[in-house]
Amino acid sequence: MSITAVRIDGRLIHGQVANLWATKLDIGRIMVVDDEVVNNAIEKSGLKLATPAGVKLSVLSVEKAATNILAGKYDSQRLLIIAKRPNHLLHLIELGVPIKEINVGNMSQSQHSKSITKSINVLDEDIEVFKKLDEKGVQLVSQMVPNDRAENFMTLLKPHI
Repeated sequence: MSITAVRIDGRLIHGQVANLWATKLDIGRIMVVDDEVVNNAIEKSGLKLATPAGVKLSVLSVEKAATNILAGKYDSQRLLIIAKRPNHLLHLIELGVPIKEINVGNMSQSQHSKSITKSINVLDEDIEVFKKLDEKGVQLVSQMVPNDRAENFMTLLKPHI
C-alpha cells in the first residue's frame, strides 16, 4: 500500500503541508479527498498552484479515491491523503481503504465549533466521527509540523466528549 500519511487540514495544501510535510515524508503525490472541492474549478486551480514542484496532485471524490487506491493505482508512489474534515476519511475506511493513523491538523473555528487546541476546532458531528474512527482502531494524533511532538488526539478531545 502506498499511503505514507493521512492528514485532516481545513486549509488542504498550504505552507506546512507543501513545504514541511511533503518534504519530510518524501511525498510523490498529494491526494485531496473532498466531494465538494472536486467540483470547484477555482479551488482546484489554487491547490495546483500550492502543490510543490515535482509532486503530483489528485483532487478526488471519496468514492473515486477509494476505487483508485484499492486498485493499486498509486502503489509505486508515496501518497499523502488530505481531507478538510474527518467524515471523508471515515467514509474511505468504510469503503475498504486501510488507514491506520490520521494526523489531525488545522480545523478552522466556526460559530458552532469547540476549541480543542489553538488550531483545532471541532463540530459536534466531527466528535462523533472521531469516536467512530477511534472505535475502528485508527490512531488519531495531533502534530502541526514534523518537528512538533505528536499528541494523542483522543486524549485532547476527551474533555469535550
